[in-house]
Amino acid sequence: MKNIFQKIRQGALRKTRYLWGDFHHLTNDNKAFYQKARGSRIMVYHGICSEEPLKFNTLFITKKKFEEHLKVYREYFNPISLDEYFAGHFSSTKFNVCLTFDDGFVNNYDYALPLLEQYQIPATFFITAIRARGKDILWNDFLSIAGRYGPKQFTFRQEVYYKNKYNKYVLPSGVSLAEKLRSGHFEEKEQLMESMEPLVPFRSLGQYQEYWLQMNEAQIAELSASPYATVGAHGYYHNDLSRVNPDSALKEMVESKKYLEVITNKKIEAIAFPYGAYNEDVLKAATAAGYTQLLGTELNSVTDATLRERFTINPFISTANQVRATINNHYE
Repeated sequence: MKNIFQKIRQGALRKTRYLWGDFHHLTNDNKAFYQKARGSRIMVYHGICSEEPLKFNTLFITKKKFEEHLKVYREYFNPISLDEYFAGHFSSTKFNVCLTFDDGFVNNYDYALPLLEQYQIPATFFITAIRARGKDILWNDFLSIAGRYGPKQFTFRQEVYYKNKYNKYVLPSGVSLAEKLRSGHFEEKEQLMESMEPLVPFRSLGQYQEYWLQMNEAQIAELSASPYATVGAHGYYHNDLSRVNPDSALKEMVESKKYLEVITNKKIEAIAFPYGAYNEDVLKAATAAGYTQLLGTELNSVTDATLRERFTINPFISTANQVRATINNHYE
């Protein structure tokens, strides 16, 4: 009971702090805060959609909100490329912000790129090689959509999974299918998608493509040709590289690099580890594969001179609160 009251109290305090942040925005106090801010941050975005950003997961924001972010970056901050960030080319009079996108959604090409070009802000897009496998959707996005439109229960590899109140498939023990698949190789994930797709009519729901469709090779090439876009690797299959064996992780990183270099006709220097997950073997393999810019999320005790931390955006809060959290490097 004590823990329940603590959670309620923490939630109320968090809400109050965010309301206070919005009040500062209305009174223009944020302007002075932005102008005094110093330092740097690499931001992580995923999907940009026209509306309903929380429809399938918590990784999307709307075009409108993304443009709000860009307006603040352009007016008050010093937006820099990933190359500039790694080179240490920072402003000493403004807060430096570097934008990155994970997963390679078509919505990045359709919605994010035109806005980046409009506001003349660079970004790096981390893309998998899943199209080379003949797939147009990542396994985790498939599972998110299945949670919305799939059956209440189904059997996979002789185990029965049930949809819980959060639209997640779990075993009776509570272990989630997503967690089990994350620890496996892609063949298991592919088998799941092929066996379950007849039960999930997401392809007939054409209006929802912006939530899952991956860029094709022509779109990746056109994206890379923009002066405001750089392409980086995000693994071959979107596997958790820290959970597959080191040889498989190395092969994924080598092959995804080759795939993207052929498409873009450019050297691929950067890799963002899927889920931000890595370990010592992954870092060594990334270096052996030829990457010179390594990106995680929350850094752990395993470090590398070419590794940098990123800060993931929060789709639940206002632009004013997001920018304050970006500067402070934490959420309330």
